[in-house]
Amino acid sequence: MIEIKNTSGEVLITVYADTLFKANLKGANLTEAYLKGVNLTGADLTGADLTGADLNRANLNLTTLNNANLTGANLKSANLCNSDLIDANLTNANLTGASLHAANLRHSNLTDADLTRTDLTNADFSYSNLQGAI
Repeated sequence: MIEIKNTSGEVLITVYADTLFKANLKGANLTEAYLKGVNLTGADLTGADLTGADLNRANLNLTTLNNANLTGANLKSANLCNSDLIDANLTNANLTGASLHAANLRHSNLTDADLTRTDLTNADFSYSNLQGAI
């Protein structure tokens, strides 16, 4: 059993598994969740609310984040290689030093996102909003 908590220590969700690898977290409310360094490889976070979540150095390789809300999320140095972020909201997200290698970000919103030193090799930003992104 894994308890996902916010930065204040309040339990947001309990996952009855010994790992978050390939976890099914579709539509989960993970607002301000503390997931720093967590391995979420292959997890399904479709439609999840990760507003203000701390995903610093998290492994989100091959993760599905379609329609997820990552507004203001800290994704600094996170691994998002080969992940699907179609229609994801990454407004004001911190992606400094993150890897988005071969990520699918079609139709995503990256308004005012920080992309400093982010690996964008082969990432698909078709029809995405990059207004104000640095």
